[in-house]
Amino acid sequence: MSRYKDESPAVLVYTVCDESRYLIVRNVPALGCGNDMLQLFSTCGEVEECKPMDAEDCEQFTDVYWIKFCLFSNARFAKRKLDEFVFLRNRLQDSYAPHFESLSDTKDKLEGRRREVLAQLNPRRSKETIASSTRPLINSNTSFP
Repeated sequence: MSRYKDESPAVLVYTVCDESRYLIVRNVPALGCGNDMLQLFSTCGEVEECKPMDAEDCEQFTDVYWIKFCLFSNARFAKRKLDEFVFLRNRLQDSYAPHFESLSDTKDKLEGRRREVLAQLNPRRSKETIASSTRPLINSNTSFP
């Protein structure tokens, strides 16, 4: 399909900092289906919390849900699998919510991504790299002047 020269391609690119284990799901029918949402997103991985967001603006007869996954990879998979998913005749709109992350969440996310990249670069030594990255850099018996 051709496009005009002044149109940009419809491609979204997410960086590691844009991704999050928190998702905001919009366009959920306002039928009190929180348990159904929890069950649907639990198919992608373990969910810590799933609750409606009353403070968010939404269209009439729809709700917005806040979902917190245990792992970043599960949230990534849910975003890929369930964005534009038809749920009770409404198309869900998933988006990452990195603004809910704490400093330790961000640190864990970046460290996990570093390990993933190292494992992809050198698959034979990925187990050694992961093991060495968890060891402390300074020996506790070392004394400094």
